[in-house]
Amino acid sequence: MRYPPWQIVVLVMISAAAIACGDTIINVPTTPSSATTSTTTPVVKNTIQFRVTGNAISARVRYSTPTDGLGQVVTSLPYFNTFSISGDSLFLSLEATPLGWGSGVSYPFLSIQIAVNNTVFREATSQDFLASPLSISGQWRQ
Repeated sequence: MRYPPWQIVVLVMISAAAIACGDTIINVPTTPSSATTSTTTPVVKNTIQFRVTGNAISARVRYSTPTDGLGQVVTSLPYFNTFSISGDSLFLSLEATPLGWGSGVSYPFLSIQIAVNNTVFREATSQDFLASPLSISGQWRQ
């Protein structure tokens, strides 16, 4: 028996579809995929603050920063200087000398602090009328 050509085409298409509909294999992983690691480290900014307070009329303040080096300013109190750095180690220094006391001051005081990320790193205080410098310094490490 001879089949017409259109029936042969239909038969071939049905056979091809049946062959293509074999078992579907799904491979489920048994271990987690490897995570990619980043080679860039995040830049951490640390906030440094120099603080000078007291009841002196004015003071000479010296400090060192990594960008400005040694700085000096004559200012009234309180005095605050804040800057940010990246890195995990830094030498910090602060010095203050009172330049004069008011006439009504009976109990003089001067206080200096270095704060890193709002936590006191070094601190010193003085309670006398002497115009001697008060200084603190140290190597800060994260």
